[in-house]
Amino acid sequence: MRKHVKHILSVITILSVTIVFSQKRDKDTINTGVIDVVKPYTPSISDAFKVKEIPSLDDETTENKKDVKYNIFSFPVASTFTPAKGKAAVVEKRKPVKLYDNYATIGVGTYTTILGEVYLNHAISRNESVGGYVSHNSSQGGIDGVSFDDNYSISKINLNYATRLRDLSWNVEAGFKHQRYNWYGVPESFINTAINDNIDEEHSFYDAHFGGDISFEDTYINSGSFFFRRFGDNQGSGENRFSVSTKIDIPVNREEISTTFKFDYLKGSFDRDYFDNEELKYGNFIISASPTYEMKQDDLTVNVGITAAYLRVSESKESKFYIYPNVTATYRLVNDILIAYGGIEGELNQNSYFDFASENPFVSPDLGSIQGDFSLGIIPTDQQYNAYIGLKGKLSSNMSYNISGLYKAERNKALFKNNDITLMTDQPYSYGNSFGVVYDDVDTYGVAGEINVDVNRNFKLGIKAEYFSYSTDDEAEAWNLPDIKGSLFMDYQIDEHWFTGANLFYTGERKDQYYLNDGITVASPFTVVLDSYFDANAHLGYHINDQISVFAKANNIANNAYQRWQNFPVQSIQFLAGATFKFDF
Repeated sequence: MRKHVKHILSVITILSVTIVFSQKRDKDTINTGVIDVVKPYTPSISDAFKVKEIPSLDDETTENKKDVKYNIFSFPVASTFTPAKGKAAVVEKRKPVKLYDNYATIGVGTYTTILGEVYLNHAISRNESVGGYVSHNSSQGGIDGVSFDDNYSISKINLNYATRLRDLSWNVEAGFKHQRYNWYGVPESFINTAINDNIDEEHSFYDAHFGGDISFEDTYINSGSFFFRRFGDNQGSGENRFSVSTKIDIPVNREEISTTFKFDYLKGSFDRDYFDNEELKYGNFIISASPTYEMKQDDLTVNVGITAAYLRVSESKESKFYIYPNVTATYRLVNDILIAYGGIEGELNQNSYFDFASENPFVSPDLGSIQGDFSLGIIPTDQQYNAYIGLKGKLSSNMSYNISGLYKAERNKALFKNNDITLMTDQPYSYGNSFGVVYDDVDTYGVAGEINVDVNRNFKLGIKAEYFSYSTDDEAEAWNLPDIKGSLFMDYQIDEHWFTGANLFYTGERKDQYYLNDGITVASPFTVVLDSYFDANAHLGYHINDQISVFAKANNIANNAYQRWQNFPVQSIQFLAGATFKFDF
């Protein structure tokens, strides 16, 4: 009905408009006239009359037609033909790789090396999982020219649990690690003395830890984490470290400022110091806040912020407050081809006995002859500035690069230095075969370049090179810091079964100190230059099926018994063969 009414109204409207225009035309004052156009007529043949009649013929032969009759003799024929149905063309696809939740690896090699790993993961439900990890790596040693035990072993166990809910996810993990090393790096001139003294060069560490983290969705609190570690050795040294951190978005005038809060507590002791039997205690706790505001405009992204840190030294009861810059920026000059970046940052870094032993397992259980203001054992490093600038991007769809330069100013930077040869302490690590820690103000200048190439999905290649220059305040050199570092890695999936890879490392010259201080001989400390070294490693493997693989590895292929630390040569060329088995429960 609404449709008909609409049509009726349209007709009425059109008639009304027509009448109105008609009335207006009557009042028009323009006179009309008649214009006659005369054109002479010129006929053409197309205008002539055409006769359209078909003539009739009075011819009996033509008119009379004979009737023709066709007789068809049909008979049935048996047929077995069945038309085939059409099929769509099938595109060959690579068989999807079967992923397994668990694996076990075992291997044996030269120097009586044993390697074993087991990783387990089980999905309790769609949102929950539990897992574990056990590993062991050991070698019985046998380095040429070494007169003491040089074996080592590293054993780990770890358990974890993770769950994911609608608005948050969290996980917890706990673990234990045991490590055993030897202070076998006795200088040649003191080997007989150490043998006669029947030193016990074995040194072991233990580490028990527990931690977890949590992340939230659509809340001002983004994430949080906590971690506790108990670390010690078989010489009576031990420390506890507890840290908590959280990241919160704080709304300010319709803007959000991302802020990270941290609390880091360290407390420990050494059973004795390097020169006498007095117990050495240390402890620090750090509280810091790092607010950051992000600004974006077209291809420019800038993060502006600061880091405020408070340090409390528990043994001296001293406190200090630090302020650091926290500014970073990136600018896309040419899409992903050329990206400029830079920044200036700073922070108060907590040092620990665990960190020192992880980097250099041959440290003494008192960190050596700690001097002057640093007699409290372990203190944080004040990284005042870490300024850097660089260019990165993609040269092609499968090649990326990164070029950068840096300037770093650190106060109380920890440096490893060979301990004095005392021969007076009756300790197995006082023969120049251990390392202590000294602190100094160090400025570092560096440049670095990196190229990564994905030749195809089966072949990847990466090259990185770094150069450093150091400036120290009190120490003669930046002890054991290399001037050049380089690395190359390669992974190649040859075919469905075979795979290979290689890693090459280059470390430039480092400098250390040699000092005899036995109370009898008067000697001045002198600087020792450790030669640069090149370490090449390669592996080759074969996938028997989706679950079983075998492999072979060769380490230190150049067969160079170089010294990573003074008087501590490494094993020469090493071979290892083993197998990996993947499985599901």
